[in-house]
Amino acid sequence: MGPIWFRVIFITVLVLEGAVWSDGCWDEERVVLLQLQYVLTDIEYSRESSDCYEWEWVECNIATRRVTQLSLGNPMLWYLEFFNASLFLPFEELRSLDLSYLDLIGCVENEGFGKLSELRHLENLDLSNNRLNDSTVSSLSKISTLKSLNLKANDLFTRSNQTNAYLKWLSKLGSLETLDLSETKMKNNLLLHLGGLSSLTTLKLEGNNLEGRIHLQELCNLTNLKILDLSDDRIESIRSSHGNILCLRKLKTLRLTQSYYSRKIVDFQELLVLSNVENLFLDSTPLDISFLQSIGILTSLKTLSLSSCDLTDTLPTHQGLCYLNNLEELNLNGNALSGAIPSCLGNLTSLRYLDISNNRFTGNIASTPLTNLAMLRFISLSENQFQVPVSFNSFANHSHLKVLLADENKLVAEPIGFQIWWPKFQLKIFSLFNCTIEEHGKLRLPNFLYFQHDLRLVDLSYCNFGEIRFPHWLLQNNTRLEKLILKDSSIAGPLILSLHPNSKLSLLDISNNMIKHEIPRNFCSLFPHLEYLFMSQNALTANIPLCLGGLRRLRMLDLSHNNLFGEIPEELGMSISLLYLRLSSNSLSGKIFPKIYHLFNSLYALYLDGNKLEGKILDFSPISFKILEELDVSDNHFYGKLPRWLWNYTELVILDFSKNHFEGPIPLGLCNLVNLEFLDLSLNHLSGTIPSCSNLQNVMHVHLAKNKLGGTLSDALFINSSLVTLDLSENNLTGRIPDWISTLPALSVFLLKANQLDGEFPVHLCRLQTLSIMDLSQNKLSGHIPSCLSNLTLKPRSEKSYGGTEGDIGLLLFDEIMADVGLIIYNLTGGSEGDRDYTFVYKEEEVEVSTKGARYMYKGNILELLSVIDLSCNQLTGIIPPGLGNLSEILGLNLSHNNLTGPIPSTFSKLKQIESLDLSYNNLNGRIPPQLTEVTILEVFSVAHNNLSGPLPDRKNQFGTFEERSYQGNPLLCGPPLNKSCSEGDSPGTPRASSSDEEHGFINMGDFYISFAVSYAIICLATIIVLYINPYWRRACFYCIEDHSIASYFFIMDSLRRLLYFKRNI
Repeated sequence: MGPIWFRVIFITVLVLEGAVWSDGCWDEERVVLLQLQYVLTDIEYSRESSDCYEWEWVECNIATRRVTQLSLGNPMLWYLEFFNASLFLPFEELRSLDLSYLDLIGCVENEGFGKLSELRHLENLDLSNNRLNDSTVSSLSKISTLKSLNLKANDLFTRSNQTNAYLKWLSKLGSLETLDLSETKMKNNLLLHLGGLSSLTTLKLEGNNLEGRIHLQELCNLTNLKILDLSDDRIESIRSSHGNILCLRKLKTLRLTQSYYSRKIVDFQELLVLSNVENLFLDSTPLDISFLQSIGILTSLKTLSLSSCDLTDTLPTHQGLCYLNNLEELNLNGNALSGAIPSCLGNLTSLRYLDISNNRFTGNIASTPLTNLAMLRFISLSENQFQVPVSFNSFANHSHLKVLLADENKLVAEPIGFQIWWPKFQLKIFSLFNCTIEEHGKLRLPNFLYFQHDLRLVDLSYCNFGEIRFPHWLLQNNTRLEKLILKDSSIAGPLILSLHPNSKLSLLDISNNMIKHEIPRNFCSLFPHLEYLFMSQNALTANIPLCLGGLRRLRMLDLSHNNLFGEIPEELGMSISLLYLRLSSNSLSGKIFPKIYHLFNSLYALYLDGNKLEGKILDFSPISFKILEELDVSDNHFYGKLPRWLWNYTELVILDFSKNHFEGPIPLGLCNLVNLEFLDLSLNHLSGTIPSCSNLQNVMHVHLAKNKLGGTLSDALFINSSLVTLDLSENNLTGRIPDWISTLPALSVFLLKANQLDGEFPVHLCRLQTLSIMDLSQNKLSGHIPSCLSNLTLKPRSEKSYGGTEGDIGLLLFDEIMADVGLIIYNLTGGSEGDRDYTFVYKEEEVEVSTKGARYMYKGNILELLSVIDLSCNQLTGIIPPGLGNLSEILGLNLSHNNLTGPIPSTFSKLKQIESLDLSYNNLNGRIPPQLTEVTILEVFSVAHNNLSGPLPDRKNQFGTFEERSYQGNPLLCGPPLNKSCSEGDSPGTPRASSSDEEHGFINMGDFYISFAVSYAIICLATIIVLYINPYWRRACFYCIEDHSIASYFFIMDSLRRLLYFKRNI
């Protein structure tokens, strides 16, 4: 009987015996599956259909409807902890079980792994990335049917005395073919005890404590071994006592990636033992270019991967590499190889995979031997200095070509006749990321794309094609296209789409273009299986389409920086798949509660900032599994108190409620957010005191400025080693600046502007060696400016801009597509081109700083380089410490509106980077140091309203641009641009006084006292002589003195009598 009749009879027998299933699975298995789904309350799993046969993590036998594979491993779920074998026993035909990333630490009593031996078909078991120890996994020896076992990244072999007992249980798994013991702290002495696994074909020992010399004869009993992975260990050399590895006759693949740590260059002689190896991986292993000249001895090689091996110079032109005639795959990515591609490389006619990306190769592709390698299926020319003809007709004869990557090269324009040709290949992947055209050329879409019908991924992002229309024909011609990336490609006009749906498209990125008008109404029906949709930074208008909420696979949606208006659709709020949503910087309005409250329970990241949303954010009861990590509702019109449910989301990393109208105190519940890194509650109406949250050890940036917060800073608010930014400006804080501030070793931005802080300037701030921006202006600080401020380094720091390392989401672009190409390099390593970072979840730090006479918002790289000190509008006294001239990295210094005295230090001439210097409204005296003209990039300079005197500095360099207002309020200053000219002796052209005289003022004080005494003596003597010569004046003078003496006498006596009378009457 044929197979169809056999299936009919088989199913009939099952029905007669009372076997039943519902929704695709057997009832007994479905009950367990639902129980597992509940235990692993993952948002991904809980949204799937009721038919368990369609669940992504379940695979069933089509004929019997029995479950054959369970994939429960998920790095986002860490809730199982204890394994219970009974849960899995109903799956009688289970062949593969994935329990990775579940944080397993042990087993329920009498429910250990050994009980899985009852599953007589179980062959594959994945327990990687848990916390299982040796005693727990030893019961695996009972599962004799296992063929593949993955114990990677568990707590195995942790004891100092590693013995045979650790691996004795493994010898009982006689059928085992694949074993992964990577990242388990295994040492050299245990290699010998793996010999009992005679059926083993694949052994992975990556990232262990293997070190020193590795003797391969210790593995000689593994006669069937084909793949050996020793990557990421501390190996000094590979040796064999017989000079070869004849005992490992079947070894074909050896991975030594990133293993040679103890020296710079690996000795080629030790690789002579690898004569029978066909696939050799030495990525990230330091090599000399001589290695490529000698490697021709390994004639069996079919795959050679040497990415990031510090290879320099040019490729050998007639030896070594060029003699590997059997070579099929070659990876030289990420070195410093230069020059032209040698012609002998054209002899490698068997090459199917060639990756020479990220080097310094030059030349026109049309004249290289690459045009002769007609068997190529994968070629990557990215990140070199090639000249690539814009038509790509150099690959006209490559009929097997499936992947063509030419990112970040220079395209060469060709005549129109050369651009029209019909290719013999049908690509699956084409990438032209960030390419430019030669001077005077016009970048066009390659013509061969019009003849492609099997494309799965196209990336033309960051290429200026000159305001082209959206290429809808790419979607129409390639019905299996999965990923289309056209970010910043100069696409303009309306989004015109094909009328034919594309059910395979999962990623569409058309952000950073000039696309106008509304999103087409049939958008969702054309792309029903979209998972990632990026349309930010365009000119889209109208409402958000309601249908986007119905895309059941949509995970990421970015519509930010457009002109969308209206309310957020309730359908979007009820999405069953959405994980990341960004609607920032639009004109969306209306209330979000209770319409989209569901999103707060289901998203990882929600960005609604920069809109016109309003109303209260109501309290609600969040579900127990709270996954929200990033929440930004800033720059809207929300009001009321901060919601209480917010403090239950302990996974929050970014929280931004700034630029709204929230009021009331900051609850102590803030301290529950132990994973918080970024907090911004500024520009609200919050009051009360700031809660002390010393347990927030991860927080890096705190913004509470422009509220009504009061109290003192005596309590430690945020003491940790991570705090980079503390902005408490424009509040009502009082008291002194406390000592605990100086215990923040990473503090770079410290802003306390416009509070009511008093006391002397805190000397302990000098201990903040990472400080680069400090604004203490508009307070009541007194005392001297400490000279120790000159010890600040003011060095640039990348942490100030908060790049959001956790924010970059890497999407694997090639993984599923490349699996069909059949290449060993990609299947074993994932290749070098497999993913791309999408900065979807990204929070950029912004800081408002007063400099150059105005207030500016700084962010990104500019913020990293910025260094400013602002102590203006206080009550500081004393001189300006000359040591401040040692702050060579400072860009802005403001000491205005204080009571500073003394001269302007001539050491300020060493501030070569300074752009703004404001010393106005003080009591400074002396001359303006002429050396200041050496500061050539000074943009803003003011010494107005002081007691400065003397001629102004020469009008050269930047001082030639400063107008009268920079010097006004100093009546003793002279010279241009002032209207007051200097005397001949004081003209700017006369010799200058010494700098030491300038430091002590314009007039010498000793000379002043002598001249005053001589003048007084002369006046007295002249008066006596005149009275002696003229008797009339003498009598009149004596009469006047007598008259005033009598009057004074009676006045004093009368006053004394009145005083005595007043005291008696009291």
